[in-house]
Amino acid sequence: MTTGAHAHGAEELCAAGTALYSRALREGRVKDEDATLAPCLLDLGLLRADPDDGQWLCPVSPALVLPGLLSRIENEIALQRRRESKLADTFGPLMDLDAQRAAVHSTPMISVLMGFQRINNAITDAMATSSQELLTVQPGQRPATLLASVLSQEQELLSRGCRMRTLYQHTARHSTAAVAHYEQLRGDVQVRTLDEVTERLVLLDRTVAFIPANTDRTVALEIRHPALISYLVTTFERLWRLATPMFPVAAHRPPAKDGVTSRQRTIAALLIEGHTDAVIAKRLGMNIRTVRVHIAKLASTLGSESRAQLGYLIGQSGMLERELEREPEQDQEPAPEHGESR
Repeated sequence: MTTGAHAHGAEELCAAGTALYSRALREGRVKDEDATLAPCLLDLGLLRADPDDGQWLCPVSPALVLPGLLSRIENEIALQRRRESKLADTFGPLMDLDAQRAAVHSTPMISVLMGFQRINNAITDAMATSSQELLTVQPGQRPATLLASVLSQEQELLSRGCRMRTLYQHTARHSTAAVAHYEQLRGDVQVRTLDEVTERLVLLDRTVAFIPANTDRTVALEIRHPALISYLVTTFERLWRLATPMFPVAAHRPPAKDGVTSRQRTIAALLIEGHTDAVIAKRLGMNIRTVRVHIAKLASTLGSESRAQLGYLIGQSGMLERELEREPEQDQEPAPEHGESR
């Protein structure tokens, strides 16, 4: 950033700079001394010395300058990412030592777990000592490889007499991997689904819970605080009562008499709230293409010719005031593209 009368951000171009650069383009070059009025042009690389005469400056095409500036920013971001990774590696062992020290005096109410391996190890250890129940909320779909990796642990837990209840979104009903996984388990295991669920939750014996602490789930919280555990259990129980049993998987049900399915009603409600297709897809655990197909069918059924008209027609139809069917529609969803922590 320059100082004095020319003070502005390093990425900005002032009026004087714009005027001087325009003149340089028209005339082919400007005097070196003219740039003192607009040093931002030199800082950004939009002017450079004339190789034939050092007293003159020539304009540089913005198309050549911008990629270089963006590349420097990307390099800086990459450097910060590497620093972030090194800090995580450095502090990981220290946090383990701190956790061990705290365990000598008392069990920490909330612990931070960094990295998929540490998260999965902590959940595995908690499952190994569980004697009552496992409650989980699983948004989206879990890949077959992940389901296979936890099969033996879940069966061992069930074999000890524990019960297992899992909440998915309706889209999981169409995952052959999920259906096959739960058909293999023997014991007190129940699965239900909803249009929307909370973020991932693993709760054991109503004494310890694991929840994500960032968007990519590479950091998690291990919670043992009784008040927070009680809150999470209450949330799970309320969602459970609203959910639909996953087994046996229901056959495709015909649409309602007005031609609008239960899933389309749910999407219509989110449209009325002003959500975009991408947000609706994320909240319902659906592919955005599937959401758009439903919206197109909804628009066709209601005779809508625009997004704004569709919102009006949804409100006028009264469809959202009618009781929704309990059984979810069978909307085929693609499998997830990559794995993740349990």
